[in-house]
Amino acid sequence: MSTSPPPPAAGRRRGGSALAWLLALLVLAAGGWFAWQGWQARTQQAHEVEAQATQRLGALEQRIDALHDDQRAQAQRLQQAATTNRVLRDELLGIGQRAALLEDSISELADPERNGAQALRLDELELVLGLAQQRLRLAGDLDGARRGYALAANLLDGIHDPAWLSLRQTLAQERSAIGALGEDPRAIAAGRLQAFAAALPALPITVATRDDAALPWWRRAFARVIDVRHADTAVAIEPGDRAAGLAALQLELTLAQAAAERRDRDGYRNALARADAWTTRLWPDSPQLRERRQRLRELRELPLAIDLPTLGTTLGQLRAMRAAPN
Repeated sequence: MSTSPPPPAAGRRRGGSALAWLLALLVLAAGGWFAWQGWQARTQQAHEVEAQATQRLGALEQRIDALHDDQRAQAQRLQQAATTNRVLRDELLGIGQRAALLEDSISELADPERNGAQALRLDELELVLGLAQQRLRLAGDLDGARRGYALAANLLDGIHDPAWLSLRQTLAQERSAIGALGEDPRAIAAGRLQAFAAALPALPITVATRDDAALPWWRRAFARVIDVRHADTAVAIEPGDRAAGLAALQLELTLAQAAAERRDRDGYRNALARADAWTTRLWPDSPQLRERRQRLRELRELPLAIDLPTLGTTLGQLRAMRAAPN
């Protein structure tokens, strides 16, 4: 019986090794491919995570900025609230002080030892007396002063306390003195000064020294042609000189009127003295001029202020009585 020889063992080993290497390469290739796919996936995931983190970081920064803005706004509101609270606190303190003053005033008025109605009436009486005195002293308003003192008398009549009897007598005396006053001296001086100014144009410019019939015939013949006068005469004859002199005289009279209006006695007298000098420059000596100058001197001596020694005695006594301790 014949037998076939067995295959050689080396050929089988070489075929198994090649297959094993091929399988190993396939396994390595598959592993590398899967590893590369995993790395790509992880890289993409990492990029996505980084992008999301960047977005979250930007959103977080925006929220932080918004929080900072809100914090600044809150700080401004707190500062405004603190300022408002200080203002309200000051106003509340002022209201408290005014309330305390009102309580003190009410307590004083409610004090049985102090008659509130009488105190108010005395305050009004002092105010009315002060106003009446100022109207008479500053404005020369006699009618207003008389009405003020009449109102003061009515107020004082409403006080029935015998302690004010002496004040009532003083007020009656002062009212009588004011009632006895005539017209305001300032108005009298102004009226007389206007009348004086209105009468000045009637003064003669030339004065006849002798009867024309007693003159020689040649002087009578040339009297209308030749005007003979002393060279040292002080009377202004030329039209220009007279116009300037009349304007200066009118200016001095106007200054005197203004000084009388403000009761400036020195300015009034100085202006009339200058006006008197201008009258001798504008008109020659004559009885009419002397009469006008005498009237001007009388105008200079006129008083401008109201002379009332008892003015203010009632007000002074009232203040002294109220300041005196009870």
